[in-house]
Amino acid sequence: MSLHNSAEFGEIAEKILLPGDPLRAKYIAENFLTDAKCYTEIRNVYGYTGTYKGVEVSVQATGMGVPSFSIYAHELVYNYGVKKLVRVGTCGGMHEDLNLSDIVIAQGSSTDSSIVKQTFGNAINFSLLADFDLLTKAVLNAKNLNIPVKVGNVICTDYFYNDYSNAQGIFTSNGLTLDQKMIRHGILAVEMESAALYMLCAAAQVQGLAIFTVSDHIVKNLHATPKERETDYNDMIKIALETIIQD
Repeated sequence: MSLHNSAEFGEIAEKILLPGDPLRAKYIAENFLTDAKCYTEIRNVYGYTGTYKGVEVSVQATGMGVPSFSIYAHELVYNYGVKKLVRVGTCGGMHEDLNLSDIVIAQGSSTDSSIVKQTFGNAINFSLLADFDLLTKAVLNAKNLNIPVKVGNVICTDYFYNDYSNAQGIFTSNGLTLDQKMIRHGILAVEMESAALYMLCAAAQVQGLAIFTVSDHIVKNLHATPKERETDYNDMIKIALETIIQD
């Protein structure tokens, strides 16, 4: 048991999916796992363990943002011995080629969070990267499932309502807004957790990967409904499950 999780050691699998929404965790457990059992309901943040194709897999909600994600992921790794963590979440598309329900696999995570600075100070700009083995398997599994994906860099931000396109001063130079700069440099989408995942996994020497479905598009001003965000992103979940069960 940990401060935020009522599971006993051994009740959580070494392989885990990490949605933010507790109801998405419940949906995944009920629709993709066999014999799933709930191991925690603290703060109504649900966690389940079951099997997928005969392999034990857990799914744990984490809430929104770097701080909340960091709490749950830290306890999963250090209190429960989790070795493979795959974030399955939503993101805001930024690239013109992306549309609602498209899937983004985060090869790298840029961030405006202080999570890197708090660890390394001003010594280096540490690169936040996906586990190469999980990344490679996810891309191959997507191809095998005939599910198109985009692979690249995302921006993990602490601000959900920060409108970078209207920001002034340090956010603009050479006539470009920060949004435009990020798009120009290949940022595919914006989200709020991948930096925490990749930082933790690097420090703990475990495997991490973040996979997202586009629920909003920042440039095109498109938005999915709350119900769609909860239950309509099965392709992302299939890729994640097929990837995490492979040794």
